[in-house]
Amino acid sequence: MTWFVWALLSAVFAAATAILAKLGVAGVDANFATAVRTTVVVVFTWLIAYTFRPSGGFHVPSNSTWLYLVLSGLATGLSWLCYFRALQAGPASRVAPIDKLSVALVIVFATVFLGERLTWGKALGGAFIVAGAIFVAFD
Repeated sequence: MTWFVWALLSAVFAAATAILAKLGVAGVDANFATAVRTTVVVVFTWLIAYTFRPSGGFHVPSNSTWLYLVLSGLATGLSWLCYFRALQAGPASRVAPIDKLSVALVIVFATVFLGERLTWGKALGGAFIVAGAIFVAFD
């Protein structure tokens, strides 16, 4: 499968996550709900990683790789904690679009930190994402 198919599947599962999380967070502490979700993700991910591991086993090439993976994990955890708190306080149809402002932020961060080229198409698409998120969230 191509990157595009994987990205579409990610979007479908992210949408399902928002709806299921909104249903699951009702009447439960948001941090507890995030902990349950994270535990499931950890167990499921390790099962997949172990089942489909490369023949030579796992290999992490450098300390900086470890650092970036750990920092990414911390950012993910903070994102999930904030997301569940937002879902507990607001409607999923408003929370999810604001959460997806991350797409526009990735365009900016990739340009600044990764040296990716900012094209007119990316800039305009990012602006549309921001405008769309605001329109949907504050309708």
